[in-house]
Amino acid sequence: MQRRGFIALAGCAAIDWPFFARAQQRGQTRHIAVLMGGLTQGDEGGQAEAAALETGLKDLGWNPGRNIDIDYRWPGAELDSVRITANEIVSTRPDLVITRSTPATAALQHSGLPLVFTLVAADPVSSGFVQSFGHPGGNITGFTNFQASVGSKWLELLKEAAPAVSRIAFLFNPQTAPFAEDYVHAAQAVAPTLGAAVIAAPCGNAADIEAALAARASEGGGGIIGMTDTFVTEHRALIIENAARYRLPAVFGVRSVAPNGGMMAYSADYPDIYRRAAGYVDRILKGEKAADLPVQEPAKFTLSINLKAVAAMGLTMPSTLVTRADEIIE
Repeated sequence: MQRRGFIALAGCAAIDWPFFARAQQRGQTRHIAVLMGGLTQGDEGGQAEAAALETGLKDLGWNPGRNIDIDYRWPGAELDSVRITANEIVSTRPDLVITRSTPATAALQHSGLPLVFTLVAADPVSSGFVQSFGHPGGNITGFTNFQASVGSKWLELLKEAAPAVSRIAFLFNPQTAPFAEDYVHAAQAVAPTLGAAVIAAPCGNAADIEAALAARASEGGGGIIGMTDTFVTEHRALIIENAARYRLPAVFGVRSVAPNGGMMAYSADYPDIYRRAAGYVDRILKGEKAADLPVQEPAKFTLSINLKAVAAMGLTMPSTLVTRADEIIE
Protein backbone atom coordinates (compact mmCIF):
# COMPACT_ATOMS: atom_id res chain seq x y z
CA MET A 1 0.00 0.00 0.00
CA GLN A 2 2.82 2.34 0.83
CA ARG A 3 4.52 1.56 -2.49
CA ARG A 4 1.29 2.15 -4.45
CA GLY A 5 0.77 5.40 -2.57
CA PHE A 6 4.28 6.56 -3.43
CA ILE A 7 3.80 5.74 -7.12
CA ALA A 8 0.47 7.56 -7.16
CA LEU A 9 2.03 10.62 -5.55
CA ALA A 10 4.96 10.57 -7.96
CA GLY A 11 2.54 10.28 -10.88
CA CYS A 12 0.60 13.30 -9.69
CA ALA A 13 3.81 15.28 -9.31
CA ALA A 14 4.87 14.36 -12.83
CA ILE A 15 1.49 15.37 -14.23
CA ASP A 16 1.24 18.63 -12.27
CA TRP A 17 4.84 19.85 -12.70
CA PRO A 18 4.24 21.78 -15.96
CA PHE A 19 1.36 23.58 -14.24
CA PHE A 20 3.53 24.56 -11.31
CA ALA A 21 6.34 25.62 -13.65
CA ARG A 22 3.97 27.88 -15.57
CA ALA A 23 2.57 29.30 -12.36
CA GLN A 24 6.07 30.04 -11.11
CA GLN A 25 6.96 31.69 -14.41
CA ARG A 26 3.82 33.80 -14.29
CA GLY A 27 4.63 34.88 -10.77
CA GLN A 28 8.31 35.71 -11.25
CA THR A 29 9.53 39.28 -11.18
CA ARG A 30 10.83 40.60 -14.50
CA HIS A 31 13.61 43.16 -14.67
CA ILE A 32 13.83 46.00 -17.17
CA ALA A 33 16.27 48.90 -17.41
CA VAL A 34 15.51 52.37 -18.78
CA LEU A 35 18.39 54.47 -20.12
CA MET A 36 17.03 58.04 -19.94
CA GLY A 37 19.52 59.55 -22.35
CA GLY A 38 19.81 63.33 -22.25
CA LEU A 39 18.29 63.75 -18.79
CA THR A 40 19.34 63.93 -15.19
CA GLN A 41 17.10 62.53 -12.48
CA GLY A 42 15.53 65.82 -11.43
CA ASP A 43 14.18 66.64 -14.89
CA GLU A 44 10.41 67.18 -14.67
CA GLY A 45 9.80 66.06 -18.24
CA GLY A 46 11.70 62.84 -17.63
CA GLN A 47 9.70 62.15 -14.49
CA ALA A 48 6.48 62.62 -16.49
CA GLU A 49 7.75 60.14 -19.08
CA ALA A 50 8.60 57.59 -16.38
CA ALA A 51 5.17 58.05 -14.80
CA ALA A 52 3.47 57.50 -18.16
CA LEU A 53 5.49 54.31 -18.72
CA GLU A 54 4.50 52.94 -15.32
CA THR A 55 0.85 53.86 -15.85
CA GLY A 56 0.89 52.00 -19.15
CA LEU A 57 2.52 48.97 -17.56
CA LYS A 58 0.05 48.92 -14.65
CA ASP A 59 -2.84 48.99 -17.12
CA LEU A 60 -1.38 45.80 -18.60
CA GLY A 61 -0.92 44.08 -15.24
CA TRP A 62 2.72 44.95 -14.56
CA ASN A 63 3.10 46.50 -11.13
CA PRO A 64 6.53 47.90 -10.17
CA GLY A 65 7.75 46.31 -6.97
CA ARG A 66 5.51 43.27 -7.42
CA ASN A 67 6.00 41.51 -10.74
CA ILE A 68 8.34 43.96 -12.47
CA ASP A 69 11.40 45.91 -11.36
CA ILE A 70 12.35 49.06 -13.29
CA ASP A 71 15.91 50.34 -13.09
CA TYR A 72 16.04 53.95 -14.31
CA ARG A 73 19.43 55.36 -15.26
CA TRP A 74 19.88 59.13 -15.82
CA PRO A 75 23.22 59.79 -17.55
CA GLY A 76 22.60 63.32 -18.84
CA ALA A 77 23.55 64.26 -22.40
CA GLU A 78 27.34 63.79 -22.24
CA LEU A 79 28.15 60.93 -24.59
CA ASP A 80 30.82 59.28 -22.45
CA SER A 81 28.38 59.20 -19.54
CA VAL A 82 25.71 57.63 -21.76
CA ARG A 83 28.15 54.92 -22.92
CA ILE A 84 29.40 54.16 -19.41
CA THR A 85 25.85 53.88 -18.11
CA ALA A 86 24.92 51.64 -21.04
CA ASN A 87 27.75 49.27 -20.11
CA GLU A 88 26.55 49.22 -16.52
CA ILE A 89 23.09 48.23 -17.71
CA VAL A 90 24.47 45.41 -19.85
CA SER A 91 26.30 44.00 -16.85
CA THR A 92 23.00 43.62 -14.97
CA ARG A 93 21.47 41.51 -17.81
CA PRO A 94 17.90 42.82 -17.61
CA ASP A 95 15.07 41.06 -19.45
CA LEU A 96 14.57 44.16 -21.62
CA VAL A 97 15.93 47.68 -22.08
CA ILE A 98 14.12 50.90 -22.96
CA THR A 99 16.30 53.64 -24.41
CA ARG A 100 15.56 57.35 -24.61
CA SER A 101 17.18 59.23 -27.51
CA THR A 102 19.31 58.32 -30.48
CA PRO A 103 22.66 58.31 -28.58
CA ALA A 104 21.25 56.04 -25.85
CA THR A 105 19.96 53.62 -28.47
CA ALA A 106 23.28 53.61 -30.31
CA ALA A 107 25.07 52.83 -27.05
CA LEU A 108 23.02 49.65 -26.55
CA GLN A 109 22.19 48.50 -30.06
CA HIS A 110 24.85 45.76 -30.02
CA SER A 111 24.14 44.56 -26.47
CA GLY A 112 22.07 41.58 -27.63
CA LEU A 113 19.32 42.56 -25.17
CA PRO A 114 15.72 43.02 -26.31
CA LEU A 115 15.44 46.78 -26.79
CA VAL A 116 12.54 49.22 -27.18
CA PHE A 117 13.76 52.67 -28.18
CA THR A 118 11.87 55.91 -27.64
CA LEU A 119 12.39 59.47 -28.89
CA VAL A 120 14.79 58.50 -31.67
CA ALA A 121 14.93 61.54 -33.93
CA ALA A 122 17.19 59.89 -36.49
CA ASP A 123 15.93 57.58 -39.20
CA PRO A 124 16.23 54.23 -37.38
CA VAL A 125 16.83 52.41 -40.68
CA SER A 126 19.70 54.57 -41.95
CA SER A 127 21.09 54.59 -38.39
CA GLY A 128 21.30 50.81 -38.51
CA PHE A 129 18.96 50.22 -35.59
CA VAL A 130 16.38 48.27 -37.63
CA GLN A 131 16.08 46.73 -41.09
CA SER A 132 12.77 48.45 -41.87
CA PHE A 133 9.88 50.13 -40.09
CA GLY A 134 7.50 47.26 -40.81
CA HIS A 135 9.93 44.42 -40.06
CA PRO A 136 12.68 45.64 -37.71
CA GLY A 137 14.55 42.33 -37.54
CA GLY A 138 17.12 41.70 -34.83
CA ASN A 139 16.35 42.54 -31.22
CA ILE A 140 15.36 46.22 -31.56
CA THR A 141 12.12 48.07 -32.21
CA GLY A 142 10.52 51.20 -30.86
CA PHE A 143 9.10 54.67 -31.36
CA THR A 144 10.48 57.65 -33.25
CA ASN A 145 9.59 61.18 -32.20
CA PHE A 146 9.95 63.07 -35.49
CA GLN A 147 10.67 62.84 -39.16
CA ALA A 148 13.17 65.28 -40.62
CA SER A 149 10.40 67.11 -42.48
CA VAL A 150 9.40 68.71 -39.17
CA GLY A 151 12.31 71.12 -39.74
CA SER A 152 10.08 73.02 -42.16
CA LYS A 153 7.22 73.00 -39.64
CA TRP A 154 9.41 74.63 -36.98
CA LEU A 155 10.39 77.37 -39.44
CA GLU A 156 6.79 77.98 -40.50
CA LEU A 157 5.68 78.33 -36.88
CA LEU A 158 8.52 80.72 -36.09
CA LYS A 159 7.71 82.93 -39.08
CA GLU A 160 4.02 82.92 -38.17
CA ALA A 161 4.83 84.01 -34.61
CA ALA A 162 7.52 86.51 -35.59
CA PRO A 163 7.18 87.55 -39.26
CA ALA A 164 10.20 89.87 -39.09
CA VAL A 165 12.73 87.10 -38.48
CA SER A 166 14.84 86.54 -41.56
CA ARG A 167 18.07 84.84 -40.46
CA ILE A 168 17.50 81.81 -38.26
CA ALA A 169 20.19 79.88 -36.40
CA PHE A 170 19.43 76.15 -36.41
CA LEU A 171 21.07 74.88 -33.20
CA PHE A 172 22.34 71.33 -32.77
CA ASN A 173 25.36 69.33 -31.67
CA PRO A 174 26.83 67.11 -34.42
CA GLN A 175 27.90 64.55 -31.82
CA THR A 176 24.53 64.07 -30.13
CA ALA A 177 22.49 64.78 -33.27
CA PRO A 178 24.44 63.41 -36.26
CA PHE A 179 21.12 63.28 -38.10
CA ALA A 180 20.56 67.06 -37.79
CA GLU A 181 21.48 67.94 -41.37
CA ASP A 182 18.30 66.31 -42.67
CA TYR A 183 16.25 68.59 -40.42
CA VAL A 184 18.28 71.64 -41.45
CA HIS A 185 17.83 70.83 -45.13
CA ALA A 186 14.06 70.49 -44.67
CA ALA A 187 13.93 73.97 -43.16
CA GLN A 188 16.25 75.43 -45.79
CA ALA A 189 14.09 73.99 -48.57
CA VAL A 190 11.08 76.13 -47.60
CA ALA A 191 13.01 79.14 -46.28
CA PRO A 192 13.07 81.14 -49.58
CA THR A 193 9.29 80.94 -49.89
CA LEU A 194 9.01 82.39 -46.37
CA GLY A 195 11.52 85.17 -46.91
CA ALA A 196 14.07 83.66 -44.59
CA ALA A 197 17.51 82.09 -44.49
CA VAL A 198 18.29 79.15 -42.21
CA ILE A 199 21.89 78.95 -41.03
CA ALA A 200 23.18 75.67 -39.61
CA ALA A 201 24.70 76.41 -36.19
CA PRO A 202 26.57 73.31 -34.97
CA CYS A 203 27.59 73.73 -31.34
CA GLY A 204 29.79 71.59 -29.13
CA ASN A 205 29.75 73.62 -25.93
CA ALA A 206 28.27 76.63 -24.17
CA ALA A 207 30.71 79.06 -25.83
CA ASP A 208 29.56 77.90 -29.27
CA ILE A 209 25.93 78.57 -28.31
CA GLU A 210 26.72 82.07 -27.10
CA ALA A 211 28.70 82.85 -30.26
CA ALA A 212 25.98 81.55 -32.58
CA LEU A 213 23.26 83.64 -30.93
CA ALA A 214 25.44 86.74 -30.73
CA ALA A 215 26.06 86.42 -34.48
CA ARG A 216 22.36 86.31 -35.23
CA ALA A 217 21.70 89.29 -32.97
CA SER A 218 24.41 91.39 -34.64
CA GLU A 219 22.86 91.04 -38.10
CA GLY A 220 19.27 91.88 -37.26
CA GLY A 221 16.21 89.79 -38.01
CA GLY A 222 17.63 86.93 -36.01
CA GLY A 223 15.74 83.90 -34.76
CA ILE A 224 16.42 80.47 -33.32
CA ILE A 225 15.36 76.90 -34.01
CA GLY A 226 16.49 74.56 -31.26
CA MET A 227 15.96 71.07 -32.59
CA THR A 228 15.14 67.91 -30.69
CA ASP A 229 18.66 67.16 -29.50
CA THR A 230 19.80 66.07 -26.05
CA PHE A 231 22.52 68.73 -26.16
CA VAL A 232 20.00 71.50 -26.85
CA THR A 233 17.76 70.23 -24.06
CA GLU A 234 20.67 70.08 -21.62
CA HIS A 235 21.65 73.68 -22.46
CA ARG A 236 18.12 75.05 -22.68
CA ALA A 237 18.62 77.52 -19.80
CA LEU A 238 21.62 79.10 -21.55
CA ILE A 239 19.79 79.27 -24.89
CA ILE A 240 16.69 80.82 -23.27
CA GLU A 241 18.82 83.35 -21.38
CA ASN A 242 20.63 84.50 -24.52
CA ALA A 243 17.47 84.51 -26.62
CA ALA A 244 15.90 86.88 -24.09
CA ARG A 245 19.03 89.03 -23.93
CA TYR A 246 19.19 89.50 -27.69
CA ARG A 247 15.42 89.37 -28.25
CA LEU A 248 15.72 86.44 -30.62
CA PRO A 249 12.35 84.73 -31.20
CA ALA A 250 12.76 80.97 -30.84
CA VAL A 251 10.98 77.70 -31.42
CA PHE A 252 12.12 74.41 -29.94
CA GLY A 253 11.55 70.75 -30.71
CA VAL A 254 11.17 69.74 -27.06
CA ARG A 255 8.04 70.68 -25.10
CA SER A 256 9.85 71.04 -21.74
CA VAL A 257 11.66 74.15 -22.99
CA ALA A 258 8.47 76.25 -23.07
CA PRO A 259 7.51 75.95 -19.37
CA ASN A 260 11.12 76.84 -18.54
CA GLY A 261 11.01 80.15 -20.38
CA GLY A 262 11.34 79.21 -24.06
CA MET A 263 9.02 81.18 -26.36
CA MET A 264 7.46 78.30 -28.26
CA ALA A 265 7.82 74.54 -28.73
CA TYR A 266 6.38 72.06 -31.18
CA SER A 267 7.05 68.54 -30.01
CA ALA A 268 5.82 64.99 -30.08
CA ASP A 269 3.83 64.10 -26.95
CA TYR A 270 6.58 62.28 -25.04
CA PRO A 271 4.41 60.82 -22.24
CA ASP A 272 2.06 59.41 -24.88
CA ILE A 273 5.01 57.66 -26.54
CA TYR A 274 5.97 56.12 -23.21
CA ARG A 275 2.43 54.89 -22.59
CA ARG A 276 2.50 53.23 -26.00
CA ALA A 277 5.98 51.80 -25.36
CA ALA A 278 4.54 49.96 -22.34
CA GLY A 279 2.54 47.86 -24.80
CA TYR A 280 5.70 46.70 -26.54
CA VAL A 281 7.34 45.93 -23.20
CA ASP A 282 4.32 43.79 -22.30
CA ARG A 283 4.37 41.90 -25.60
CA ILE A 284 8.10 41.19 -25.52
CA LEU A 285 8.05 40.03 -21.89
CA LYS A 286 5.22 37.68 -22.85
CA GLY A 287 7.28 36.08 -25.60
CA GLU A 288 6.92 38.15 -28.77
CA LYS A 289 10.06 39.19 -30.64
CA ALA A 290 11.12 42.78 -31.16
CA ALA A 291 11.90 41.78 -34.75
CA ASP A 292 8.18 41.31 -35.41
CA LEU A 293 6.92 44.54 -33.83
CA PRO A 294 6.88 47.45 -36.32
CA VAL A 295 8.56 50.74 -35.51
CA GLN A 296 5.93 53.37 -34.79
CA GLU A 297 5.80 57.12 -35.30
CA PRO A 298 4.27 59.69 -32.93
CA ALA A 299 0.49 59.78 -32.67
CA LYS A 300 0.20 63.13 -30.86
CA PHE A 301 1.99 66.47 -31.09
CA THR A 302 1.94 69.44 -28.74
CA LEU A 303 2.24 73.13 -29.58
CA SER A 304 3.26 75.09 -26.47
CA ILE A 305 3.45 78.89 -26.26
CA ASN A 306 4.94 80.88 -23.40
CA LEU A 307 3.16 84.25 -23.50
CA LYS A 308 5.52 85.80 -20.93
CA ALA A 309 8.47 85.00 -23.18
CA VAL A 310 6.55 86.32 -26.19
CA ALA A 311 5.94 89.64 -24.42
CA ALA A 312 9.61 89.87 -23.41
CA MET A 313 10.49 89.69 -27.10
CA GLY A 314 8.22 92.66 -27.76
CA LEU A 315 5.92 90.47 -29.84
CA THR A 316 2.19 89.90 -29.98
CA MET A 317 1.35 86.29 -30.71
CA PRO A 318 -1.21 85.98 -33.54
CA SER A 319 -4.60 84.86 -32.25
CA THR A 320 -4.73 82.17 -34.93
CA LEU A 321 -1.62 80.61 -33.43
CA VAL A 322 -2.83 80.96 -29.85
CA THR A 323 -6.09 79.18 -30.62
CA ARG A 324 -4.18 76.27 -32.18
CA ALA A 325 -1.91 75.87 -29.18
CA ASP A 326 -2.31 72.83 -26.93
CA GLU A 327 -0.57 74.55 -24.01
CA ILE A 328 -0.49 78.24 -23.09
CA ILE A 329 1.97 79.30 -20.39
CA GLU A 330 1.28 82.69 -18.83
